[in-house]
Amino acid sequence: MPESWVNLAESLGADLHLELTGPGSRRAVLIRALRDAVRSGRLTPGTRLPPYRSLAADLGIARNTVADAYAELVAEGWLSARQGSGTRVAHRAQPLTPTRAPAHRAPVSRPTHNLLQGQPDAASFPRTAWLAAARRALTAAPHDAFGPGDPRGRPELRRALADYLARTRGVRTDPERIVICSGFAHALRLLLPAVLPGPLAVEAYGLPFHRHLLATAGLRTHPLGIDEHGAVSAELAAAKGVEAVLLTPAHQFPLGVPLHPDRRAAVINWARESGRYVLEDDYDGEFRYDRKPVGALQGLDPERVLHIGSVSKSLSPAVRLGWMVLPDRLVDAVLEAKGEREAWAGVTDQLTLAEFLAHGAYDRHIRRMRQRYRRRRDQLIDAVAGHAPHLTVTGIAAGLHAVLQLPEGSGESEEQAGLRAARWQGLALDGLSGYRHPEATMTAHHGLVVGYAAPSDSAFPAALEALCRALPPLG
Repeated sequence: MPESWVNLAESLGADLHLELTGPGSRRAVLIRALRDAVRSGRLTPGTRLPPYRSLAADLGIARNTVADAYAELVAEGWLSARQGSGTRVAHRAQPLTPTRAPAHRAPVSRPTHNLLQGQPDAASFPRTAWLAAARRALTAAPHDAFGPGDPRGRPELRRALADYLARTRGVRTDPERIVICSGFAHALRLLLPAVLPGPLAVEAYGLPFHRHLLATAGLRTHPLGIDEHGAVSAELAAAKGVEAVLLTPAHQFPLGVPLHPDRRAAVINWARESGRYVLEDDYDGEFRYDRKPVGALQGLDPERVLHIGSVSKSLSPAVRLGWMVLPDRLVDAVLEAKGEREAWAGVTDQLTLAEFLAHGAYDRHIRRMRQRYRRRRDQLIDAVAGHAPHLTVTGIAAGLHAVLQLPEGSGESEEQAGLRAARWQGLALDGLSGYRHPEATMTAHHGLVVGYAAPSDSAFPAALEALCRALPPLG
């Protein structure tokens, strides 16, 4: 295409030129020129672009070419289009400044707003209460607490957990069947493959990290479909050779539906009749908003369900503490896998958490954070309804994230366009497709997984505004 300069002064109110040079179709060259103008700062955030008919006339190209270029840049997050406001340069969370990088790599911007799922508000960690609990715990600790320990974990913590889990989650256990670990991933490593050597059934949508751990242990995973009632437990009968099933029954991750009571019963019946086990990932059972508490699946059969939890979302992932509530026959095998000198969770943190639980500080913290996260969830729902009512917000009855499902008929390309727009606004969040099991046969879901817990109270409004600017327009 020959070099062409277009004076946009009348349309933009400034003496700006758009340079159309280089190889490619007219559409590709126009898209590249507009990106360069935005990236360089010649077109600043909020600048209104000429109507596509006017720009097409100035350039001497087809109106559809300009309209398609605008639509592509809106999808990518470079431009925004609102009814009655025209097409404008999108507002960004911060300017993207070029960094020194190889010529073949584009400049990288560090996200400004963290909307990744599964991360609590680090600014809300109860430092004062935790410090007070630590002082009381260390003052009262027996001398043997600082010698060689029990691989089960400190008895003070196991007693406190047995009381707490029975009271709040309906877990049926005693301290001798609780083994302290460093979190869910650590629990999986201890259980597999020594304790549960065979293939596992898993939910068709779940954490890829967990599937990777299973694959690293040499274990195949069989995906179970998910619908509005949770994992389709009837599919277990056809899952030949599986030794156990891994579920998130209280709040399916990431789609957010609880496992229906009939299916909970069916899973237990399957485990009893086949002599197999259920691994219950109780990753966010404390945070419920619009429903009655859903008790732990373990309460239905303590000898067939392994209940696994941690404080990673309720307190902080920096407090590396979790627990396994085990069937009696599996305790010795897990302790053998853990070893005599395994890198156990720190004793001082165990003692502190025991004190934190026993004196009600943990309950107070959970109630406070439940109210705070519910407010944020409500703000997210209202913002999406106001800016993108064509998106469906799901999984909101509990937890720390919501799923913004794209309209029916959308595919992975639309999801990726939404993620690009989010990155341009300085947002860190995930697409739903990344959680899908590679062998899943159920109908694919597409959307954005938005965590609303990680930003501080002061940062959340700006993160929400940036998200609204990134949401895909209707059509």
